[in-house]
Amino acid sequence: MAETCFPVPRLEGVSREQFLQQLYPQRKPLVLKGIDLGACTSRWTVDYLCQVGGRKEVKVHVTAVPQMDFISKNFVYRTLPFDKLVQRAAEEKHKEFFISEDEKYYLRSLGEDPRKDVADIRKQFPLLERDIQFPDFFNEEQFFSSVFRISSPGLQLWTHYDVMDNFLIQVTGKKRVVLFSPRDAQYLYLSGSKSEVLNIDKPDLARYPLFSKAKRYECSLEAGDVLFIPALWFHNVISEEFGVGVNVFWKHLPSECYDKTDTYGNKDPTAASRAAQILDRALRTLSELPEEYRDFYARRMVLHIQDKAYSKNFE
Repeated sequence: MAETCFPVPRLEGVSREQFLQQLYPQRKPLVLKGIDLGACTSRWTVDYLCQVGGRKEVKVHVTAVPQMDFISKNFVYRTLPFDKLVQRAAEEKHKEFFISEDEKYYLRSLGEDPRKDVADIRKQFPLLERDIQFPDFFNEEQFFSSVFRISSPGLQLWTHYDVMDNFLIQVTGKKRVVLFSPRDAQYLYLSGSKSEVLNIDKPDLARYPLFSKAKRYECSLEAGDVLFIPALWFHNVISEEFGVGVNVFWKHLPSECYDKTDTYGNKDPTAASRAAQILDRALRTLSELPEEYRDFYARRMVLHIQDKAYSKNFE
């Protein structure tokens, strides 16, 4: 386990003004309690969801193991009627299944055409949208997407970061969320936006020795809780019970900073993507040198980046 664990602060009765003026600028995770979310927290039972959601077909992740891995992709995609998905996800054991009787299900709602349309519960599930009220803590023009999620009990999602700010609204069920600061990225063994360390509670420190240096932030979410996850903060989500949630993503940066072709909200800002491409070209150029010289000039590049690009408060 990581050496240091910090509880995520929990605040009740936070106003829009307090959030925007005092809390939001700190760029740290926060659990908001007592937010008016509408009737969803009491109304979204299994029976209600099946009745209102109907038999619309949805694409779901199905996995035979609790820890889903988006790097090795230890899951399969399957299509189910929405009501059937809800019924199966709420079960511990299944009479009907794709892989095994204790398989787990994960729904991340998509736009009508995922290549062009973002997920928005108001469009994909209009009869459910009427039950939920989003926290009014950002401007409407900043809105990017609202993602409807359903998870089987015991399912754990991989550690990853998103490039937009996020309210994780826990509508029903309980979740445990572990977060890591962007400043600890060098300890998380990244593959793209994802960490290779799947078992964050019992990590293989022989394979991932630096992981123990990452500061761990943790919170438990119950029905009605809202977790603010700032952009670039890594998070790992464990569903302790069958649960339904909605993520609301919005743009922290001006719209022109984001990739206009991004419908999932997971592409790095365009300036960061360009910088990564330039770095790749620089590394390919260094490969023309013998190893001794390549090592030396690569170290100089790292020092130059630390001197010019890191925040003075980064360390």
